[in-house]
Amino acid sequence: QVQLVESGGGLVQAGGSLRLTCVGSGRTFSSTAMAWFRQVPGKEREFVAAINMPSRTISSGDSVKGRFTFSRENTKSTVYLQLDNLKPDDPAVYYCATRRPFIIASMQVDDYENWGQGTQVTVSS
Repeated sequence: QVQLVESGGGLVQAGGSLRLTCVGSGRTFSSTAMAWFRQVPGKEREFVAAINMPSRTISSGDSVKGRFTFSRENTKSTVYLQLDNLKPDDPAVYYCATRRPFIIASMQVDDYENWGQGTQVTVSS
C-alpha cells in the first residue's frame, strides 16, 4: 500500500523560506508522476507543482513560478518543495500526491490516486 508522508511545514515570516519533504513508500516511484497541491479552508485544493518521471520535467502553477522549486532525490521516493519569498497568499495545508505509474503528471486533483496527510504552512506579516 502506497503511503506518502509530508513534513517541513511551519510558521515563517513573509519573505522567508521553508522546505517541504514528501517521502513515499509501498512501491517504487521511478516511473510515477508526483505533485504538490495546497488547500485553505473553504477553498478547493490548488495545484502547486508536479514532476514527471523518468523525464523529470516539471510544471508549476502560475502563482508560485519563480518562487517555489520542485526537486526529487536520486532514490526517487523522496521529493522536495522549496518555498522561497513566501507571501501572505501562500498559507495553506500542502499535500503531496502521486498518480499511477507510467501516467503523466496532471494539474487536476481527481487525477491523483494517493495523498499524504498534509503539512501546514503559515506566513506571518
